[in-house]
Amino acid sequence: MLRAVHERAEHARTTQGRLRAVNLTTFVPPLALVGALLVAIDAETWGEALLLTLGVLTGLLVVERWTAGDTARFVLPCLIVTAAVWILGVLVTDSRTASYGITIVGPYFISQLPRHRGAAALGLCAFIAAVGAARLLEAPGDVPGVLGQFVLLPTGVTAVAILLMFANQRFYRVIEQSREREAELAVYRERIRFASDLHDIQGHTLHVVKLKITLAEKLLHSDIGRVEEELREVRALVGDTITQTKELAYAQRRLNLSAELENAKNLFEAAGIRVRVNREADPDEKVNALFGQVLRETTTNILRHAQATRVRITLSGSGISIVNDGAGTAPLPRLGGLATLRERVGDSGGELTVEQRDGRFVTAAEFPSLRSTTPPFAAREDRR
Repeated sequence: MLRAVHERAEHARTTQGRLRAVNLTTFVPPLALVGALLVAIDAETWGEALLLTLGVLTGLLVVERWTAGDTARFVLPCLIVTAAVWILGVLVTDSRTASYGITIVGPYFISQLPRHRGAAALGLCAFIAAVGAARLLEAPGDVPGVLGQFVLLPTGVTAVAILLMFANQRFYRVIEQSREREAELAVYRERIRFASDLHDIQGHTLHVVKLKITLAEKLLHSDIGRVEEELREVRALVGDTITQTKELAYAQRRLNLSAELENAKNLFEAAGIRVRVNREADPDEKVNALFGQVLRETTTNILRHAQATRVRITLSGSGISIVNDGAGTAPLPRLGGLATLRERVGDSGGELTVEQRDGRFVTAAEFPSLRSTTPPFAAREDRR
């Protein structure tokens, strides 16, 4: 579970970093270019250029801080600055594009309000229109020009910017919800993985303990020494299971295929089952643990569900197969552990197959991508 929490936090940080990079490259360069063009076209003196540049830079600062998710300290002062730039641009410098900064900062400020955003949007548009209309005090004879360039155009741009900001905010809310659901799904998958591993450990141990106790009962009146040995092995097995459970809880458990192979052979021998192991190649390290899980789960299933007398285990660089007799002709029982393993193997790029034919049961895991990457060596066969 701790690993799932860490993965969730890391995923959130990664997603936010990617969104920040996308926003920076999507919004800042075009806005900076448009602002520079407006300053170059509209400014006739250095004073006008400085005033318009102040409005552009203030708007860009808010956008940059927005992409970083840190605007609480900046947005209100920036709104005041851009409002002042608009007022000075209209009444002092006759700058038609002085509203550029407030059309960036104003819509963002409104989108962050907890309530009354509609009223705030109307208020912002009314403010921009009223300031623009004040230009009539300086040029009373140019009513059409003032209404078009200082009232209708900046007010319309601001209204469109507000609508786009609301749409953008809704889009990112959907993204955030999707990210939260994905994180919840990751936690759910981790719980399933944990439950499956716990089932592997506890279920496997309980079946082995049952097998050894049954054997000890049979030998109780004929071979006390063997009974004591079996009980010692049961105690050691229970202690090992406790250790594995602790390792699982702290995300430190790693299956070892060689150890699982030796354990499977010992269990089959104890149950009177003959075992043959064919090693065509050493399995790739990437899939060693998965093969160990497949072998452990299959061993448990054979001891529980089959009347086996022979088992053949074949290892290659890209796969493992376990074949046992005594499967009978009845339909396959529902093997929940192998169903979970099939998903894990599939997620890692492999395929897990389970078949029942001619009285035999075949379980095989194969990773086709590893067939050409593992060097072959002379096959070894271990018979017991």
